[in-house]
Amino acid sequence: MNKTLYYIKNFASLYVIPDSIYNQVMAKRLNSLTKEQKEEMERRTDYYIHLRENNLPIELPNAIEIKDYKFPYRKKKHKLSAYFFDLYETLRCFPKNYKFQYTFGDVDYETETPTFVKSRPVLNGASNSVVCCLNKARHFRFVDDKKSFQEKKDMIVARNKVRVQPLRIKFLEMFFDHPMCDIGKINTDMGDPKFLKPYLSIEQQLDYKFISCIEGNDVSTNLKWVMSSNSIAVMPKPKCETWFMEGSLIPDYHYIEVKEDFSDLIEKMNYYIAHPDEAEKIIANANRYTQKFRNKSFELCVQHNVMKKYFELTNA
Repeated sequence: MNKTLYYIKNFASLYVIPDSIYNQVMAKRLNSLTKEQKEEMERRTDYYIHLRENNLPIELPNAIEIKDYKFPYRKKKHKLSAYFFDLYETLRCFPKNYKFQYTFGDVDYETETPTFVKSRPVLNGASNSVVCCLNKARHFRFVDDKKSFQEKKDMIVARNKVRVQPLRIKFLEMFFDHPMCDIGKINTDMGDPKFLKPYLSIEQQLDYKFISCIEGNDVSTNLKWVMSSNSIAVMPKPKCETWFMEGSLIPDYHYIEVKEDFSDLIEKMNYYIAHPDEAEKIIANANRYTQKFRNKSFELCVQHNVMKKYFELTNA
């Protein structure tokens, strides 16, 4: 039902609301920003787009014009259609002859030329991968958790699709039978069936003090809702980042960081079980961090500013 409503809403926006009206709405949003919001927008824009190229104009060998950016009706697979709508929602604010490049899906590599992406390797300097808020219906989910940290089980939970991701496989092999771990894979298409466990809803996972947020093909999809809850995200240091700016997260401040070999997992869990006041500080920090992503109007303003800077720098 949620997916059906998502498509109805977006197709209505695409074909019913004229660009001129949509642009007026966007202009009103931008004009209503406070001084503090404008400063925050510029800070985040500089995080999402920090190009490696120094010489202008920058070549875009695979660029298309906005007017040629069409919904993929004839594609056999529509799994990336959510990406289409999320990008078009902001692209429609710019002249139709402007050119851009994009790559949809899980991107865990650096693009050679300036390209709109959902994810990229954690930024360590300049990058040609320009992060946009894509597939947000799946990734940007938040919760209002009514259960306190103290009320939850002294365990870590994980329910992931596990295929060829080395860290997720290692985690299963090490802790599948551990009494402090309720972990398992939920996909049957690949991997050892002995690790299969029943699906758990978000609400059911919130019964646990600790929730595994190990990266999959790029980032961990559940990290956003976990950090908005009264449970704590547990993971090695992230290697990929999205609109959520995972690379800016501080270990043992926003989440509990464990080694990539997970050798300190149980030790860290026991520490925070014994020191709930410190655990609750991490939860408070994580909750504050997620708050800035929950204002949908402001998020659209930031993405508009990212694209504006992209078109200025590429002179497309």
